[in-house]
Amino acid sequence: MFIGDWMGRGALYWPEHVAVVDTAKGDAGRFTYRALNTRAEALGGWLRDVAGVKRGDRVGIVAHNGVEYLDALYACGKLGAIFVPYNWRLHATELTDLVRAIRPRVLLFGDDFRDAVAQVRESIGDSLGLVSLESQGLPGAAVYTEVLAHRSAEPVKNDAVSEEDTLCLLFTGGTTGRSKGACISYRMVAWNTLNTLVHELRPGDVTVTHTPMFHTGGLLVYSVPLLTAGGTIVIMRRWDPEELLALIPREKVSLFFAVPTQYQQLLDSPRFATTDFSTVRFMTSGGAALPVPLIQAWQAVHAVPFKQGFGMTEFGPGIFSMGPEFAVSKAGSIGRPNYFIAAKLVDDDGREVPTGDVGELLLKGPSMCSGYFEDEAATREAIDADGWFHTGDLARKDADGFFTISGRKKDMFISGGENVYPLELESVLYEHAAVQQCSVIGVPDAKWGEVGRAFVVLKPGEACSAEALLEHLRGRLARFKVPKRVELVERLPISAAGKILKRELREAAIAAEAEGR
Repeated sequence: MFIGDWMGRGALYWPEHVAVVDTAKGDAGRFTYRALNTRAEALGGWLRDVAGVKRGDRVGIVAHNGVEYLDALYACGKLGAIFVPYNWRLHATELTDLVRAIRPRVLLFGDDFRDAVAQVRESIGDSLGLVSLESQGLPGAAVYTEVLAHRSAEPVKNDAVSEEDTLCLLFTGGTTGRSKGACISYRMVAWNTLNTLVHELRPGDVTVTHTPMFHTGGLLVYSVPLLTAGGTIVIMRRWDPEELLALIPREKVSLFFAVPTQYQQLLDSPRFATTDFSTVRFMTSGGAALPVPLIQAWQAVHAVPFKQGFGMTEFGPGIFSMGPEFAVSKAGSIGRPNYFIAAKLVDDDGREVPTGDVGELLLKGPSMCSGYFEDEAATREAIDADGWFHTGDLARKDADGFFTISGRKKDMFISGGENVYPLELESVLYEHAAVQQCSVIGVPDAKWGEVGRAFVVLKPGEACSAEALLEHLRGRLARFKVPKRVELVERLPISAAGKILKRELREAAIAAEAEGR
């Protein structure tokens, strides 16, 4: 036994227990721990024996969610290779740039992305080995069914792998600039799993993975920790609120993670009221604070506890957790640091700020990434000499030790010499009964330097004017904080992780100002 063989252990402890339900594959999509280990052995053997993959080599994938992500992750763990899931939303040119930067030896791909991968190979050349996950491949690409038929003469393992080796590269969300590859070590995954077991999971739990598995939310929030504890992962190919509601009673789901936008979509579904939630212990919200009116609307129909969490690609991702008993009394808070996480708030000079004051959130602990792939400058900027990770998030801590995010350092804008934190304004907007979704940014202003601009999506069937929303803000905020303008829009730009892309809003607003609109 060596450190990377998750499924070898799973097959030893829970051989016939269902590990994965890949809903897109129908009845053929139910895999026991023994079956999942067999698939990882086959893929790992093929990668080693046929493709020549060695310890430290990269193996990429671009595909919609499916068991193949776990096949590749666990095969790489057996080999000591590095798993690299790529964002399938990328343009072919962006994908090519990332593939060229990471240099995977092999790239697995789904048929939906065949054309993009063809462009990547044309640019990269034949040094990039290809594996088609479905029947319609590309010339020269191996076919996945044949890969899984491979049987090795020698066990698939690498005893030299250590806990500090990189297991996978996960790219940062890219909402504020070009994505960087965070180096996720075996040590990081193990300590995140321990934190998650302390605060969230029980052996035998069942969760639904619907967040894209190229993202930490899909891969590491619950999926890998639960598969380390003998649980079951139900994989959705793509997000669909109707499908999720159907899966909850069918698969006896006990917990799941979603972002506030998705909880609103579930609430709005015609199936919501009749769904049986009796097996669900709790639901976790992340990505943004869950508005209290949304919690109340849910619990008026289904008395299922909500937990607020907070995480990021580079740390954990399980960093903060808050039990359901605090969902209303500490509304807006991300909770307290998880068991093996140290957190502090500092000013621009690195001094800790008093309780109640805003400072940058710094983190320390064994579930931190090892820096950014081949980017020493970015690593030094993020991790200081004392080992603290600088998140770029602004937060405050109350007397009970609960943290509340105030915004991003780069989101904060200065209006007339005063700091304005968009998240504070957004929280007030969410108190308005007509608001379904909102985002506030800072835009240049000749008089004040910067002023706020709010973008608001109204709930279906609701009517509310921009002026009425401004009046709502004026009644609750200092005058300098109130946005100069509210724009009512049909939708907001959303990332694959469910986060609002403020950079896109800001760029569009500045461009519109330049054109006099």
